[in-house]
Amino acid sequence: MPFDLLIVDDSAAIRKILQRVLLKTEMPIGTIHEAGDGVEALAVLRANKIDIVLSDINMPNMDGLQLLSQIRAKEEWKTMPVILITTEGSQTKVMEAAHMGATGYVRKPFTPEQIGNVLAGLLGQPVSD
Repeated sequence: MPFDLLIVDDSAAIRKILQRVLLKTEMPIGTIHEAGDGVEALAVLRANKIDIVLSDINMPNMDGLQLLSQIRAKEEWKTMPVILITTEGSQTKVMEAAHMGATGYVRKPFTPEQIGNVLAGLLGQPVSD
């Protein structure tokens, strides 16, 4: 069964790179939606069935931690996997995200293998070496 994803990043280039990386993972991916910040992401979430969110932390209007908080506050999204993708070197931010209910995180720059391994873990698929 294919999974529909939402990529949230204020950089259109990063969103395109993530799309290419996701398609290289060989995971069962359906539709890939995009949003430029947390405000747009919430609109996409309300309008579509999304299975997994991949979100940057640092964005204008509503950052990834604020988005995560909004997602966890809604009953129908409480268990939705949210992976944060960040340049944040701060362990504090990563710990804050984990405490708020982030399912995982990947640091930029990322490799297709890192993204694939995180998704494989979520989807209960074998992790590539």
